[in-house]
Amino acid sequence: MVQEKIDTAPLYVNPDRGVAVLNYSSKYIKDLFQLVNSEELAGIVKVYLNDNSYKKTPSALNDVSVEEYVGVIKDILMNHMDSLKFASTDILNSIEDLYTYYRSLLRISTINKHQNAIIGTSFMNIDNRFNELVLNLYRSVEEKLQGHVNHIYRQVDAGTNACILTQTIKWDVPEKYASLASIRFIDTLMVRPPVMVHTKSNKREGVFSETKQNPIENFKGDRESWYCYPAWVGESLAYIYFDRDYFANGLALGNLFELADEEAVKDRKPDIILLFGSEGATSDTDDNCHYFLDAENDIYVGQVPYNDKTTYFGYMKKMVLTLHNLSMISKHKLPIHGSMVKITFSNGKTKSVVFFGDSGAGKSESIEALQEIADDKIENIETIFDDMGSFTLTGDEQAIYAQGTETGAFVRLDDLSSEVAFSNMDRGIYMNPELSNARCIIPANTYQNIVKHHNVDMWLYANNYDKEIGVHQFDDEQEAKSVFVAGKRKALGTTDEVGMSITFFANPFGPVQKQAETQEIIDEVFPALFKKGTFIGEIYTHLGYDKKKSSLNASAQALLDILMNS
Repeated sequence: MVQEKIDTAPLYVNPDRGVAVLNYSSKYIKDLFQLVNSEELAGIVKVYLNDNSYKKTPSALNDVSVEEYVGVIKDILMNHMDSLKFASTDILNSIEDLYTYYRSLLRISTINKHQNAIIGTSFMNIDNRFNELVLNLYRSVEEKLQGHVNHIYRQVDAGTNACILTQTIKWDVPEKYASLASIRFIDTLMVRPPVMVHTKSNKREGVFSETKQNPIENFKGDRESWYCYPAWVGESLAYIYFDRDYFANGLALGNLFELADEEAVKDRKPDIILLFGSEGATSDTDDNCHYFLDAENDIYVGQVPYNDKTTYFGYMKKMVLTLHNLSMISKHKLPIHGSMVKITFSNGKTKSVVFFGDSGAGKSESIEALQEIADDKIENIETIFDDMGSFTLTGDEQAIYAQGTETGAFVRLDDLSSEVAFSNMDRGIYMNPELSNARCIIPANTYQNIVKHHNVDMWLYANNYDKEIGVHQFDDEQEAKSVFVAGKRKALGTTDEVGMSITFFANPFGPVQKQAETQEIIDEVFPALFKKGTFIGEIYTHLGYDKKKSSLNASAQALLDILMNS
């Protein structure tokens, strides 16, 4: 059964995708009288009553018309309790369900900036007042039905989860991209964490492939239903356009990529354009994600189709990183699938370590294990990048420097210790926390720090399939290169792969698509690192072998000893 939508200028609700968008620029409700008499409240009641997939507490009030339902709310607010045709407990059951139903939606409010500095500095207050208004309505009805005031009050996000300030910016729009010119950019984003998001998909499938047709030719989005998140991905400027039904993903971008400001966007052509929720070329017979190199305008363009599968945030994150990595390869930089940390020891020594490997190999787990067993030997571990970075050959004595791409981390909840998970709860956006492969997007570092030129002291392949324990250093350059290029790992179910797999250079997001070009850079990077004396090796994580924490901790101890004594 297709669930009914609300699609008006002030309010958009798609129950199937669990998203609601409130446009304050179209209509802003200021008081309780306006709210109870609004078409928007009536619309929410209608969607709630018609949504048979939502499990409601039995109540006769759920069987009435929308008009009668709203009338009951009005009678309660005006103290016409004698006029009520239903028992108080019956009404309260339904009102509780209505309130919970509305709050189960991801609720985003928007305000168009219109170059108005007053709105620009007070939009959060505008949204806060609406949240208080919704909370006031709920509590007023609840307490009148109870016959007494509450003894405990919980200040929840009653109205919205987030508010975004948007504006139209004139950028250097090539002629063929004219359909994007009117779509508003996200200027400022305010989030009320922790945000719990539930999507129809919880796993990524397949490999992104090249298409022969520029995806912009099939773009049918418009100003009312599409938004653009302008992001700094490393040093690449990316315009990430998404359909409003993907607001769960668009909101999460704020914890992952630096938001580019108006000055960065104005009159500038991006390096990357992503159309998320757009039709693909008719020649593409699959329903996977695709990319296209617009050589004429020097733009990598990505396309992700609108379907239930692509509601998983991994599609947005990895498509953006694929486009970025392809751009890096064209600039003769080497994309690195891994995590980089700068470790400061209590003795004042610092080391920069890159953990390398495909999804589930144990990169993040190795860092966490190192932190756990270090006790007071480590003063600080700074994350330079959590998932993707790049190596750049300099041609001088420094040989190579590394840079990151993301300011945040997209991590599996199962892989986090309770300490890390709870310490970041007040900043996190959580994806399907009740399911396996549950994810959390948390901020990790500042943009200024991740794009600095970082020295590489150690480069470790995360080996999750062998039974050995500890750290192995490669003495032979060719042996090291063969292990890194083979990209062997035991898949742990974070994607659609199961069992042993091999992925070129452990990176299906760019290098797999451009293997010959990537191999040329690899053949220059390894000799440079060996010439400089960089520690290149592998750490045995055991995650695909026996998953014993003691095994990983033993390997982390071996790593700590090497770092402390080198």
